[in-house]
Amino acid sequence: MRTLPGVIGLLMLLPAISQADEPDAIEKATNPLHLSTSVAVQDYYTPELYGSDRHTNDTLFRATVPVAANDWVPVPQILRMTVPLATRPQPQGYSTGLGDINLFDIFLLKQDGVRIGVGPLITASTASEDELGSGKWQAGLSAIVMKSTPQWMAGTLVQWQKSFAGDDARRDVETATFQPIVIYKLPQGWYLRTSGIWSFNRENDDYYIPVGLGGGRAWKMGGNVVSAFIEPQWTVAHQGDGVPKFTLFAGVSIVM
Repeated sequence: MRTLPGVIGLLMLLPAISQADEPDAIEKATNPLHLSTSVAVQDYYTPELYGSDRHTNDTLFRATVPVAANDWVPVPQILRMTVPLATRPQPQGYSTGLGDINLFDIFLLKQDGVRIGVGPLITASTASEDELGSGKWQAGLSAIVMKSTPQWMAGTLVQWQKSFAGDDARRDVETATFQPIVIYKLPQGWYLRTSGIWSFNRENDDYYIPVGLGGGRAWKMGGNVVSAFIEPQWTVAHQGDGVPKFTLFAGVSIVM
């Protein structure tokens, strides 16, 4: 979905609809611990990999649904499902199809001041082709810490998962990711952002650390908040081949 950045660029040039300069619109659109229902399309396009001149692409279709505290669970929860459409190089051309679907459930343990969320995650072996997924079912944990002020929002998402079932002929999987998230809020709904995901393969010790710097805009449309952003990401440290050199990350979301 390499046309997505162009569409986002046009969306970001639209005039403000109403109260688009309010910091709460940015907060609602960018804070992963905000208790709002949302749908999003995000795209990671990597034009070149270390050890290869081929490219990859991952288009993520994401839905987030909050669950209110109840008699069974005394704290709010945030359910997030991600369905990827992956493109990977093959000896002859490329393969595109469904990747491995991910679901996590965050329990919001602290809501005031520094927000803290912790919960389980699972990645299902749903890829339509072997090269588009790991061939393994994986389970693990997620933890999020976020702090927000009228000018800034900053925090970290940490995830760990390990394979427990799947194709015996495929390699076991154990990965850890660390995602620093920083949002700087500007007037008229604009914001600067960085959110590169540092990935560590604990099976073979490969890793890559990207650093991003991009921008976006949030605006109110009726009772919803729409957000669009583009964030180029450069890998500043890595080990192993097949990891990204540079990635163009872009996305559009609707928060209800």
